[in-house]
Amino acid sequence: MLRISRDLVIDEDDIEIGFVRASGPGGQNVNKVATSAQLRFDTRKLTIPEDASIRLARIAGQRMTKDGVIVIHAQRFRTQERNRQDAVDRLLEILKEAMVRPTPRRATRPTFASKQRRLEGKKRRGDVKAGRGRSFDD
Repeated sequence: MLRISRDLVIDEDDIEIGFVRASGPGGQNVNKVATSAQLRFDTRKLTIPEDASIRLARIAGQRMTKDGVIVIHAQRFRTQERNRQDAVDRLLEILKEAMVRPTPRRATRPTFASKQRRLEGKKRRGDVKAGRGRSFDD
């Protein structure tokens, strides 16, 4: 059992991990050994609030299929075990981020002094630009 948050726990049996050959540099080892981990996790098995599932779909992006399965490819490391752990860590990170409710933004108004500073800066800049065009030929 993997604990995501206080309210969410997932069973490790729900996570399917397969191994395929990794792409990229690595010499002969990359052609012989299947070290790249491919993690698949069906989000329909989760019982999370509606707003969290919407955030999860947004955070997962293209990694989530239309059926609600998150697919993560991990091929950063040279060993199967480290790639497996990397894929699981990335899944947990996505799920933890989805479970956090964003704090609502509170509208604030600029202070009178900040308005004055802004207008003064604009006036000063306008005077500099206006002074560029004049020539004093006496």
